[in-house]
Amino acid sequence: MQILDLFVAFAKVGIFGFGGGPSMIPLIQEEVVEAQGWLTKEEFIDAFAFGSTLPGPIATKMAGYIGFQVAGVPGAIAGLLGVTVPTIIAMILLGSLYLRYQKNPAIDGFMKGVRPVVIALLALVVYQFVPKALGLPSAWATNWFLWLIAIVAFGASILLNIHPAILIVLGGIVGIMFLR
Repeated sequence: MQILDLFVAFAKVGIFGFGGGPSMIPLIQEEVVEAQGWLTKEEFIDAFAFGSTLPGPIATKMAGYIGFQVAGVPGAIAGLLGVTVPTIIAMILLGSLYLRYQKNPAIDGFMKGVRPVVIALLALVVYQFVPKALGLPSAWATNWFLWLIAIVAFGASILLNIHPAILIVLGGIVGIMFLR
C-alpha cells in the first residue's frame, strides 16, 4: 500500500506544483512530513539540501529519494512516476488549451494571480528552512559563520551573478574546511 501512497502523494505534488521545482517543495513537505509522516522536518531539510547539490529538477530528486527511503527501489519508481506522469499528461492537455485561449482575459488574470502565490510559497520554504539551517532562534549567535555563508552566497548570486551550482559546491567546500 505504501507504493500507491507514494504515487498518489507525489502525483498531488506534480499536479498542484504550479511554477516548477522550487514551488513544489512546500507541497512535498506537506505530503511527506505533515500528511504521511515519512520524514521528520530535519530529515526533509537534509534531503532537500542533498538534492540541491545534484543536477536536475529538485522535485524528481526528492520524489526518488523519499520514495527510496520509504519503500526501496519500488518506492523510488512510484515517487518518480507520481511526480512526472500526471504532470506530463496535464501539461499536454492544459498546454494545448492555454495556447488556444491564452489571450482570454480570464486565463491572463488566472496566470497573474498564481504568480504571487508561487513567490509566497518559495518564501515559506525559506522561512521554514532558516531556523534549522542557521541555528535559530537560540543558537544564532554561535552560528554566525552559517549566517555569513548564507549572506555571502546571496550577495554573490545577486551582485556577481554566480551560478547556483558553483555556490553550492563552494558552500560544501567551506563546510568541509571549517564546519567539521
